[in-house]
Amino acid sequence: MNPLSTLFGRRPRLLDLFCCAGGASLGYHRAGFDVVGVDKDPQPNYPFTFHQGDAIKYAYAHGHEFDVVAGSPPCQDACALTAGNRKRPGWTDTHTNLIPATREVFAAIRARNPHIVTVIENVQGSQLRRDLTLCGLTFGLKVFRHRYFEIDGTTITPPAHTSHRGHRVSGWRHGKRYDGDMVAVYGDGGGKGTVTDWQNAMDIHHTDVRRELAEAIPPAYTAFIGTAITAQLTTAPAAA
Repeated sequence: MNPLSTLFGRRPRLLDLFCCAGGASLGYHRAGFDVVGVDKDPQPNYPFTFHQGDAIKYAYAHGHEFDVVAGSPPCQDACALTAGNRKRPGWTDTHTNLIPATREVFAAIRARNPHIVTVIENVQGSQLRRDLTLCGLTFGLKVFRHRYFEIDGTTITPPAHTSHRGHRVSGWRHGKRYDGDMVAVYGDGGGKGTVTDWQNAMDIHHTDVRRELAEAIPPAYTAFIGTAITAQLTTAPAAA
């Protein structure tokens, strides 16, 4: 039995905003949480309880009911592809940055229940505090996939960042094929591997949709964060 069941009379609850197909949710579940996901789009492959709708509005209404609230707000304006496209003549930038709105609702949730932990995740280049920067190599995965995490309500000691030396991503670059031990889980071209390669590299097997895999956070990241949080939840009252 999960030891937290005795403390809470149940498994601790986690709300995952902008959940997409549930890569991050899967990691939190492995760490011992009952997870509820919210996304504006249908997510037929999402493996847990799911609500379709506006994530910010849902968090304002229900966030205080959970022990942890996490989110990966859209911030495509910070990704490398968008940065490159901005250099193209005639490019129109219509990307949305929901990090500020997510911070605002998370602050409101913590004000209502100060025992709640909140976690915001985003890509390199995004305007997050870098409380944690996680890499797939740290967890033995075949993707680099660096991600930033901004965490309030607790402190998590970062793991050692494994050196990239000696590792190479397989695929075509500038007309030349490179072999390597790492997988590029993004895009459609460049010989980036099969769907099975992507699933194994990310340790995500509940979806075989390339777009969903490409957008996902490896569950190992959030399992690490969730395990650290559950260890600390044993010393704090549960959410009301």
